[in-house]
Amino acid sequence: MLPFHLQKNTISNLLSRSTSVAKLVNPHGGGVLKPLLLEGSALSEEKKRALNMPQVRVSSREKGDLIMLGIGGFTPLDGFMTHADWQGVCDGMRTAGGLFWPIPITLSTDDATAATFHTGNDIALVDPDNGDILATMKVTEKYKINKSHECATIFRTTDIEHPGVKMVIAQGDVNLAGPIKVLSQGGFPEHYGALYMTPAQTRAAFEANGWSTVAAFQTRNPMHRSHEYLAKVAIETCDGVLVHSLLGNLKPGDIPADVRTKAIGVLIDKYFVKKTVVQSGYPLDMRYAGPREALLHAVFRQNYGCSHQIVGRDHAGVGSYYGPFDAHHIFDEIPQGALETRPLKIDWTFWCYQCGGMASARTCPHDEKDRLNVSGTKLRKWLSEGEPVPAEFSRQEVLAILREYYASIKDADKVEVKLAGHSAR
Repeated sequence: MLPFHLQKNTISNLLSRSTSVAKLVNPHGGGVLKPLLLEGSALSEEKKRALNMPQVRVSSREKGDLIMLGIGGFTPLDGFMTHADWQGVCDGMRTAGGLFWPIPITLSTDDATAATFHTGNDIALVDPDNGDILATMKVTEKYKINKSHECATIFRTTDIEHPGVKMVIAQGDVNLAGPIKVLSQGGFPEHYGALYMTPAQTRAAFEANGWSTVAAFQTRNPMHRSHEYLAKVAIETCDGVLVHSLLGNLKPGDIPADVRTKAIGVLIDKYFVKKTVVQSGYPLDMRYAGPREALLHAVFRQNYGCSHQIVGRDHAGVGSYYGPFDAHHIFDEIPQGALETRPLKIDWTFWCYQCGGMASARTCPHDEKDRLNVSGTKLRKWLSEGEPVPAEFSRQEVLAILREYYASIKDADKVEVKLAGHSAR
């Protein structure tokens, strides 16, 4: 037994640690969240000024980027990138100022619109859906880019069938750079309520739970058994998990955010220990940039307070454009210290009939014939075609919500779901 004075010191140290405030990872690039959303009188005044400014209608993707700038999700950026930033990010994942950043955050317009104002002018950025003013911007630069170069470096392809490539090729020919002042969150808080959380709000929720290590689970799909397994593996390692759903636009055939988050909610309520999961959403569109998008997810998850990010098979991928674990490898290629948020790399996951449960290629010794590979694409295909879904694939409570959604879609509006790439296994 330890001498009494050593016992006393040990107990004091334990009590000190148990009552200390949880220390979350620092926001990216400086340690302080930098939301660009105005409030109070500053917001009122800027809204008045914006009424007399030339207007530029942003795309859906740019709207999501703009809102992330507003809420601090893209800390420490102060607006849309310059040509030097664009070039540096494409070629070396660094802005002109040396900040690690994996995907360009740019705003584009057409030649005719760009000709209506000059550098130094203030412009209003308006919502693509309803024309509401979302932000103002001081234009510091107008420039053109090599779109094929951006696609080749960011998406690793120039194939126009790639949804991210298609998005870049379709954007305006003139990029606009400059700092912005954000005036609106584009209706996301009103539509999604408590599900939609800013980085400051998720950080407050983690601290209230006493968490210091948090793993982000990225999803654009409802959670099937493989996703559930990944999240529970992370909970064994970290204090908790942020199930972070994309709330922006997806490709045709994907499941809408409202349906997806309802299905995730019932899974969390019935199959996870209380206060081990926070479910939230963020306002971006998918880019389908695979490894580069995995890094972008880690950058903004750091701002949301996550120490780790779960990276499974084909993270943020589409079709067969990326290898199943390219998003694992890219974290080993970036400079040390570029990110505080670290990857939790997890191998192929599946239901193994011999093991009698979910397993991964690292833990299961059995043959392919004993395995049921689980993927969101395969689940969507079965549901859209009214096919039965094995109980080993998804929880019945989740399937009930998804079947109700698919039953509500008119035949004329259904999108054929094709199995391709890694989802076909």
